[in-house]
Amino acid sequence: MPTISRKPDASHPSVRSNAVNGPFDPIEIPTASNDVDYEAELVFVVGRRCRHVAKADAAACVFGYCAGNDVSVRDWQYASPQWILGKSFDTHAPFGPFLVTADEVGDPHTLGIRCLVNGQTRQSSNTRELVFNVYDQIAHLSEAMTLEPGDVIFTGTPGGVGVAMKPPGFLRAGDTVRVEIDRIGALEARVVAEDSP
Repeated sequence: MPTISRKPDASHPSVRSNAVNGPFDPIEIPTASNDVDYEAELVFVVGRRCRHVAKADAAACVFGYCAGNDVSVRDWQYASPQWILGKSFDTHAPFGPFLVTADEVGDPHTLGIRCLVNGQTRQSSNTRELVFNVYDQIAHLSEAMTLEPGDVIFTGTPGGVGVAMKPPGFLRAGDTVRVEIDRIGALEARVVAEDSP
């Protein structure tokens, strides 16, 4: 399920804007929950304003790609039929460190993608396995909203997330979580406890 981060302005309210985080900045375990999970994801950045895009024309709407970690607070995510709250905590949408232009990436659906926690591989797949590929997502989202240059869209994660482990393998303060995507780059963050208010 794609999620969008957009810089707030008068015409577009904030969607996950405080969740955006640097590729090597700490990820916080919030005081509100300990059920914090990782999600390695391909991220794309919209390159032009577009609406009602046909799938055949969608590639022309992408400026570039980067790696992302769609950090999810699972108990908050599942408390509502709308998942956005559990995916909007501060520091929980790191992406980068490079924005590789679409022409350099070529087909974005041929890339190995991995997540490692403390050096242990938890996720290992390929972007060809996306439930909805990049171009499907652009066509679908642009039916509902105008996509703007600079919109950052997280595309979905492969199997191996912590919530599916037995017992669950949630992130804890002191962990290191790394996301790697072939030909795009890697981001790595230390997990820390949120400062008490």
